[in-house]
Amino acid sequence: MDTRARTARLTFRDAEAADVDALVALVESAYRGESSRRGWTTEAGLLDGQRTDREGVLAVVGDERSRLVVVEADGELVGCCQLEHRGAQSYFGLFAVSPERQAEGVGRAVLAEAERRARAEWGAEEMLMTVIEQRADLLAWYERRGYRRTGARSPFPYGDERFGLPRRDDLAFVHLAKPLDTP
Repeated sequence: MDTRARTARLTFRDAEAADVDALVALVESAYRGESSRRGWTTEAGLLDGQRTDREGVLAVVGDERSRLVVVEADGELVGCCQLEHRGAQSYFGLFAVSPERQAEGVGRAVLAEAERRARAEWGAEEMLMTVIEQRADLLAWYERRGYRRTGARSPFPYGDERFGLPRRDDLAFVHLAKPLDTP
């Protein structure tokens, strides 16, 4: 089946508290452990431990400045992303696509919907995000979609197991931005 046909069935909605456990499982499957190795977004070579937890996801769902967007295909959870309202800017994070659905255009569709929502709901002029610097493949993916490195970096939160157990001591985040008037 071609990518367009598969992504045409995607539906988007705001997450509810009842979605939290499934969303945590989705994020973990996309980034950590053996299941993540089925997709290309795995961080298993960089980090062990958890990527997120129930409390963190529940906090996003309950935050009036944020939206946690649930992405479904034929009723099945296949992706999610967080949008945070920051005035003229929106922050994009907690982005995950099921490893079984990666490389089918789902990620592109989710990112496009996130950008559309940030413009339409909040009048955002720019989308911001952070990506682990050592994720060259993921950084290149975002750059192909119009995101540019801002030159800013943030340290990885070493010692805070809520974000995982680093397998190396040189992790950092790079900051990316994209003007939202650009398709």
